[in-house]
Amino acid sequence: MTLKRFGVSLEQDLLSDLDRLVERERFPSRSGAIAYLVRKNMVEAKWENDEEVAGAVVIVYDHTNLEMHKEVNAIQHNYHCLILSGQHIHLDDHNCLEVIAVRGKAYKLRKLSSKFKALRGIKHVDLVTSATNI
Repeated sequence: MTLKRFGVSLEQDLLSDLDRLVERERFPSRSGAIAYLVRKNMVEAKWENDEEVAGAVVIVYDHTNLEMHKEVNAIQHNYHCLILSGQHIHLDDHNCLEVIAVRGKAYKLRKLSSKFKALRGIKHVDLVTSATNI
């Protein structure tokens, strides 16, 4: 990868915001923060344009509800073409965390996430977005 140097002019307030971001997120430099923000914007654009993307669906539910566990598994089997892998973690005596790595068209991954959200008894669902090539 070849790095290119360029100059950026920012209003003082915006520069102060950038410096706070660098400090808060512990970026190695302003350049690192700017590169991160550009990549983040590229990922968001891929999701908005329904391109091929990747991500993870994170689910928390009560595993003592055996029907819930069956329904979560059934959805995963119905969408196996989008699922790369899954991890099931026991958080405590009642709660489980499922982390499901996914890849496919953005609208299909949103639909999959919505299927989990629609289940009665699900405590939390979040679709974490990323991309296949940035």
